[in-house]
Amino acid sequence: MAEAAIRASGLGKRFGETLAVRSVSFEVARGSICGLLGGNGAGKTTTIAMLLGLLIPTTGKAVLLGADMQRDRYRVLPRLNFSSPYVDLPQRLTVRENLTVYAQLYGVRARRVRIAALADELALEAFIDRPYRSLSAGQKTRVALAKALLNEPELLLLDEPTASMDPDTADRLRRYLAAYAHRSGASILLASHNMQEVERICDDAVILRQGEVVAQAAPAELIRRYGGRDLEQVFLDIARGQERLAG
Repeated sequence: MAEAAIRASGLGKRFGETLAVRSVSFEVARGSICGLLGGNGAGKTTTIAMLLGLLIPTTGKAVLLGADMQRDRYRVLPRLNFSSPYVDLPQRLTVRENLTVYAQLYGVRARRVRIAALADELALEAFIDRPYRSLSAGQKTRVALAKALLNEPELLLLDEPTASMDPDTADRLRRYLAAYAHRSGASILLASHNMQEVERICDDAVILRQGEVVAQAAPAELIRRYGGRDLEQVFLDIARGQERLAG
């Protein structure tokens, strides 16, 4: 069997007296799109930070693309990327300048060609030469995703990839991500509060509650297992501790 794109084993993180993540274990199969779900404070952002090696776990281990992220993450960092609407890029630079800087950092060849392709695919042309600080929240989210795609990563970790987008733009972006994963064989882990988004493009979903995994399965299987009318109902029941397995 192929090595999983992500394997989290007993990940836990404590900040002083605060236990942010208790024990998180799950796998993301190669070439799949997996949703990471949970209410505010469930541990999604902390889990992603540990997966990336940005935070050292108090307990457990994260293996991405076969590499232990505590010991040899630099071996695989060029093969993955991350985006979040809550992490700003340099404000005074234009979108094009930002993407050029990051393309240089990632060692992207034919940088102008790659940036032009992403500008077309993600509809950035109208504001690519505007300062980043002048953009709307939804535009910044698209730029963050373009930054994350510059190196054509094998593994993408996305935090709220359609945050602040209008429905049409969000729909186009979901289609793009699904097509990118299918075309390239890339694996995607996306943290989202949009259950329709997860139902639509995710092969699998991991649900966190109070820093622990309480369920993992394909969205359709979760709906069947818990007897919800849709994934949002399942999520709400689990988040509130009211879930019951269907008979």
